[in-house]
Amino acid sequence: MMSHSPDRRRFGALALSLPLAGLAGGHAHALVPPFSAASQGRVRVAVGGAGLLYHLPLTIARQLDFFRAEGLDVAVQDHAGGALALQAVEQGAADMCCGGYDHTLRLQLQGQNHCALVLQGRAPQLAFVASARNWPVRSVQSFKGLRVGVTSPGSSTHVLAQLALLQDGGSLEGVSFVGVGAAGDGALAALRQGRVHALCHADPVVSVLEQRGEVRLLCDTRTLKAAQEVFGGAMPASSLYAPRSFVQQQPAACQAMVNAMVHALKWLQTASAADLMRVVPPEHMLGDRSAYLAAFHKVRDTFSPDGLMPDDGPATALRALTRLRPEWAASRVDLSRTFTNEYARRAKAKFNA
Repeated sequence: MMSHSPDRRRFGALALSLPLAGLAGGHAHALVPPFSAASQGRVRVAVGGAGLLYHLPLTIARQLDFFRAEGLDVAVQDHAGGALALQAVEQGAADMCCGGYDHTLRLQLQGQNHCALVLQGRAPQLAFVASARNWPVRSVQSFKGLRVGVTSPGSSTHVLAQLALLQDGGSLEGVSFVGVGAAGDGALAALRQGRVHALCHADPVVSVLEQRGEVRLLCDTRTLKAAQEVFGGAMPASSLYAPRSFVQQQPAACQAMVNAMVHALKWLQTASAADLMRVVPPEHMLGDRSAYLAAFHKVRDTFSPDGLMPDDGPATALRALTRLRPEWAASRVDLSRTFTNEYARRAKAKFNA
């Protein structure tokens, strides 16, 4: 748990302690040689909350063997939050990360370089809710002295929670942020047991709480329209990103990873409820299939159809971050080095996505 003042300092440190790998000018290698898993070894991908809809394309690519079809042997490491997943990459325990695109921006400000290779989500797919039983507030103005659950400090849920509290002239004074993990059961228990008064999380967690009348919705970014209203533009969210060193040394592996992810994104465009029930692991549904399916249909339009970064996406993300750290507005951020569309374009052409 963190109080307001130390939390903002801690948040700044966490936000700037993430890496950022941009390719020069945001471009990938023009020629990509075949990738051989046998010669290159496994690709280790860290993710914060593999069971969340936020990372559904990754789940689909694994479950339908799209990675193997590209000659990859992918090991997915599940962590309690996006910041912790990124930490695994920084420490050399993972090669790539599935997490919020905003991490790449925050890391560049620290002089580290990561590059988003394929976009999973065109909106954050997160919601900020208050417990209807433990603190039935109807406005963010009422949150002084309360505890807000986030997946982990420094993760995208932490960012959105702060932005939601600051909207309409609100304040972070006296608000504590508590890491409740990305796993659905832990987040649900934290809210139900009163360890937190509010929660910023993804689906299916939020939808399970909504369907049972346990929360009041205060801020929602689970549809393209809602995210547009909150951020004023296309807000890129979940992405597959990697350190610049890995991208430069393993361009074939990167292309193979993006191919599999774009394949999964295309599959999701036409997937039926029956398809999801057949493919998604039962434990991802938190014991409530109807809530899971309702959540999927709510966020469905936010999944990228082709993995490409929207033209205005990076600038929108940077504007959002400067609401929390106004001094960043004067910083020189090279947005072109935080992502590349080259791999996704080739994958789009391959799968006619």
